Amino acid sequence: MEYGLIGEKLGHSISREIHGQIGDYDYVLKEIPRGELEAFMRAKDFKGINVTIPYKEEVIPFLDHIDERAAAIGAVNTVVNRNGVLYGYNTDFTGLKNLMESSGLDYKGSAVLILGTGGTSKTARAVCEALGAEVIRNVSRSGRDGAITYEEAIGKYSDADFIVNATPVGMFPNVDARPVDLTGFKKLKGVTDVIANPSETKLMKQARSMGIPAQGGLRMLVRQAVAAAEYFLDTKIDEDRAEEITRFFLNR
Repeated sequence: MEYGLIGEKLGHSISREIHGQIGDYDYVLKEIPRGELEAFMRAKDFKGINVTIPYKEEVIPFLDHIDERAAAIGAVNTVVNRNGVLYGYNTDFTGLKNLMESSGLDYKGSAVLILGTGGTSKTARAVCEALGAEVIRNVSRSGRDGAITYEEAIGKYSDADFIVNATPVGMFPNVDARPVDLTGFKKLKGVTDVIANPSETKLMKQARSMGIPAQGGLRMLVRQAVAAAEYFLDTKIDEDRAEEITRFFLNR
């Protein structure tokens, strides 16, 4: 394969369509079962790949070089093979920052709850920090590794300003699921769901029904893909073109 996306389950992905709009190169979806990642990475039979759940952290030991931002975040979603040397980057940061900034909401000094503790949640934390959030808490079912439980989130942080869903709960085909009930949070100013398919998740629908601004992950997905393509092709994609591609998917 030349370029593509690796993950455990990719039935929900529209990444091939997005990259088809970005440039004229072969881009495939490759599902890799757990236990087969090492063989794939050591074979290095690709020019460039995107990485999704659950491998954004697991690919790191196989890389020769990691971009400073990706290293700081602790998650990689883009890998480029340059003459057998693997370089890792995090373009999810670019995509999520673009998404959250596009909302026009002010995160400075805010309290944010990030649902999840995986690779995407680490990126979400880095973006929230970059946007000036003051209090950031990860939320998980177990409450391990410094996270709080969902019960604690509702009990102690019901005054949170923003919620970012960095879990796959609500992703196609399980579209009737949502990670949390928003009625326990009385001061929410906005909800961001990194899920791109469906374009409106059940979590987003609840937020909007309560008059809370909500945005989904489609813009993030397109913008991270554009940034990844820049690494793949060693080129710079014009901002107007990047926005044109983004609008194409948002409006279809």
